[in-house]
Order: sequence, then C-alpha cells, then structure tokens
Amino acid sequence: MKQRFFTTLALAALLTLIAAMPAQAVYPDKPVTMIIAFTAGGSSDVQARIMEKYWNKYVPQQKWVFVYKPGAGGAIGFGEIAMARKDGYTIGGINIPHLVIQALTQKAQFKVDDFDYICQVVNDPQCVVVRKDSKIKSAKELFDYAKANPGKLKVGLVGPNSGHHLMYLDARKKLGFPVTEVFYKGAADQNAALLGGEIDAMFGNLNDVMRSLEEMNVLALAAEKRNDFLPKVPTLKEQGYNILSDIRRAFVAPKGIPAADLAFLRETFKKICMDPDYLKDMKTAGQPAEYLDGAALLKHMQSLETEIRNAFAKK
Repeated sequence: MKQRFFTTLALAALLTLIAAMPAQAVYPDKPVTMIIAFTAGGSSDVQARIMEKYWNKYVPQQKWVFVYKPGAGGAIGFGEIAMARKDGYTIGGINIPHLVIQALTQKAQFKVDDFDYICQVVNDPQCVVVRKDSKIKSAKELFDYAKANPGKLKVGLVGPNSGHHLMYLDARKKLGFPVTEVFYKGAADQNAALLGGEIDAMFGNLNDVMRSLEEMNVLALAAEKRNDFLPKVPTLKEQGYNILSDIRRAFVAPKGIPAADLAFLRETFKKICMDPDYLKDMKTAGQPAEYLDGAALLKHMQSLETEIRNAFAKK
C-alpha cells in the first residue's frame, strides 16, 4: 500500500514537472529573414516577392523580413547568407552561375559547400538587348559593329564575376567582341542605364527585359530554343553564334541548419513551386519557372566548375 502511494506521488510529481516545462517550439516560431543579394526591383527581388506571397499561404503564422545586400555581382549578399546563424531563421536567394564563379575565382567569403540548398525556382535565359531607338537591329549588326569599332560600344553587365560576365567572356573568346564593359550592382540599375543612354547594349536576363519591352529591342536569346515569352526572337545559335547562357535563381540557408528545419523548408518550397496559382503569377511576371530540388541543384552547380575555371583563367 505504501509502495503504491509513493509510486502515485512520484508519477504526480513527474506530470507536474512536465506540465511546467515550456512546450517545444514548432519551426518557424518567429519571422524568417530573407536576404536578397541584388537591388530591390530586379528579377531576384520580384521572384522572391512572389515566393513570399505563397509562403504566407502555406506558413501564415510567420512572415519574411527582406534584407537587401547588393554589390559585387551578388557576392556581398551570398556571403551574408553563408555567415548567418545556422538556426533556420536566415535564408536567401542566390543566382547561378554567379555564386559558383565567385567561389572559384575570387576571395569570396564562401564556398559552394557553405550552403544548404533548398531548391531552384527559375531558369532565366540571357538576352542580347538594345534600346528600341538603336540603329542596331540584329545580333550580327551588333557583333560586326563591335569588331569594326574596337572599344566604342558600351555593353552593360551585372557583376563582375556573374553569369552576365561569363556570357560576355564566352562571346569575346568565340567571336572577338572588343567592347567597353560597364558593370552594375543589379538588373534594375543595368536596365536604367540602357534606357538612359549610358550604355549601348546589354546582356540581361529575359525576365528583366520583359518588364521594359516597350522600350527595348531583344536581338537574340542565348538559349537552345526560342522562348514562349518571346517566340519571335531568334536564338544566337539560330544566327550562327554558339553561345548559351542562363541565370538560375534558387534559395539556400547557411550550411548546418537543423535537419528538420531544412526538411520543412524544402517541403514548403516544393509545395509553392507546384501551386497552380504560383505558376500563373510567375508567368504573368515573366519569370521562367523551373523547379529543381536541392540535391539536383547542387549537382548542376558542380557541373559548371570546369567551364568557369577555364573562362576566368584566360580573361
């Protein structure tokens, strides 16, 4: 009888202790910081804002807090993500091949392995673009003019050490392209420079160009095939120039966040990327949606390393 009494007393004490303990927090239990490595209003920002809309649908209890860290072709912001606390409450957008280029060719604050990869969300082909009022009406005219007038043509790029820069180096190597390159912190600045007459042409993302089509003329796409957004615009390959280039956008966390948090992020982002309304919004915004899971994304990035080393070793 006495033993039963003490057993009951011990059980009651244990239950009281458990009840007094704070409930384990369910991730996320506070706002999540979203770092954008380019200027507000550019393609990376626009896409992340669409993601935010659907994050709020699937995770309504916690919002994103946007922080902009532009500069050095994204390297400043990418470094901020890599060095953030590994608690699952800081994530960010990256651009590829920018991040791979910077990790391999400069003293960046990060390596490719310094991130937990959530997923890829966009595959955005690059374009050769001039203003609507430009006398240059084709890619051939642009390349021919550059060769005939070395250094006179000003071409805008986001960078340096970015996908835009990589495309420029490829064109210079294959075609001979003696222009004056002008670098900008982000696509919004690059677009403004073209429209304002500061530069003569630019290598830019399809999405950035789509928002200013009334004032820009797309001469060619650096893609394998024509794009549904601009079906009348030929590829560079169609015109005899073997130049392919795209900018992929993805989301990452600093390497080493809790496994359960990473699994939650990956599952949530996949739900967003498969949401029919999200895909409609992406199409309306001119964002070429393409989902890759974290493992497939990392494999793609690793496949770029040899090409990038060769391109920047000879620049």
